[in-house]
Amino acid sequence: MEQALGAPHMLKAKAIMTTDVVAVTKDTDIYEAIRTMIAHHVTGLPVIDRERNLLGVVTEKDVLRLLYDIEDQPGEVQDYMTPAVVAFDQEDSIVDIAESLGENPFRRVPILHDGKLAGVISRKDIIRHMKEQQAGQKVPA
Repeated sequence: MEQALGAPHMLKAKAIMTTDVVAVTKDTDIYEAIRTMIAHHVTGLPVIDRERNLLGVVTEKDVLRLLYDIEDQPGEVQDYMTPAVVAFDQEDSIVDIAESLGENPFRRVPILHDGKLAGVISRKDIIRHMKEQQAGQKVPA
């Protein structure tokens, strides 16, 4: 199957990652982060510092806590984010990334270059790539 899809074991993350990544900082107001997710039609955002170092992610699941958080001011992204994040380097194989996405509940992984946020790959990105590769491999009848 790998050969049929254009040897994906050799394809690197940088070939299919989304580089126009919307991210927030740890001190972003949590409601602003929610508005950003809604505006950009994403289910999670990388949390970065000023140098684009990855600090964590904040997802829809993380902010569900707001439903039962009784504080008047719910706080900042750092109060809700998940700091322990699985991330990959842009030189990593998409097969490794696909395996991680298949084995874990998260839908996307940050992609780093020299330790800085460079992009994101989602399950949808990998499926789209597979579909494109399959369409390109079809032999006319």
